[in-house]
Amino acid sequence: MLNIDLRSQLQTYLRNLRRPVELIVSPGGSQRSHEMVTMLNEIASLSDLVTVVEEQHDDERRPSFSIRQVGANAAIQFAATPTGPEFSSLVLAILQVGGHPVVADRTTIEQIRTLQRDYYFETYISLSCGSCVDVVQALNMMAVINPRIHNITIDGGIFQSELSARDISVVPTIYMNGEVFGEGRSSFVELGAKLLDIEMSMRAALRAAGKS
Repeated sequence: MLNIDLRSQLQTYLRNLRRPVELIVSPGGSQRSHEMVTMLNEIASLSDLVTVVEEQHDDERRPSFSIRQVGANAAIQFAATPTGPEFSSLVLAILQVGGHPVVADRTTIEQIRTLQRDYYFETYISLSCGSCVDVVQALNMMAVINPRIHNITIDGGIFQSELSARDISVVPTIYMNGEVFGEGRSSFVELGAKLLDIEMSMRAALRAAGKS
C-alpha cells in the first residue's frame, strides 16, 4: 500500500522512536480489515521498534487497532485505516507513543497533565476531511500526555450506522463520555481549554456538594 517514496520517508521518521510500540489489531473478515493489517505490517517492517499484534476482542468496532507502549494500556485507537490526510495522524501517534516528545503549547500541555478524571473521546471523521486532522492529532496528543484520556478515531465511511444513530452530519464530530463535545475544526489549545473548563466546573460542583 505504501509507495517507495513514502516508505523511505516513514523509515526516516521512525528513527525518532525511543521505545517499542505495539499496534494491536482487532481484525474483522472484510477487505477493509485486510487492507488495515497490510498497511500496519508494512509500517512495522520499517522499524525493529514497531510490532503488530493481532488480538481477538469483543470490540464493538471492527476492524480497528490501538497504539500502545509495550507494557502500558492503549489510549489511542483507530476504527479506520488512516490514509490520505489522516496518515500523518497515524505516524505522529506512533512516534509520540514511542517517546518522541509532544510539541505543542506548553501551558496547555501542563493543564492536560493536571486533569484527574477519565475522558473517553469518540472522534468521527471522513478520510477526505482536511479539518479532521487537527482534531484527531490534538486529542491523540492529549491521550499521550495524560493516561486518563482515551481517543478513538472513527471513519464514518465504515461505521455509517453510527452516524445515522447519532444523527451526525458534520465531521469532525467529537463525543466525550457519550455526549457531544464539539463539531468542526478545533485546535489543541481550544480543545484543551474547553476540557479544562469542564473539569474545573465538575470540581466546583463536587466541592459545593461536599464531595472530593
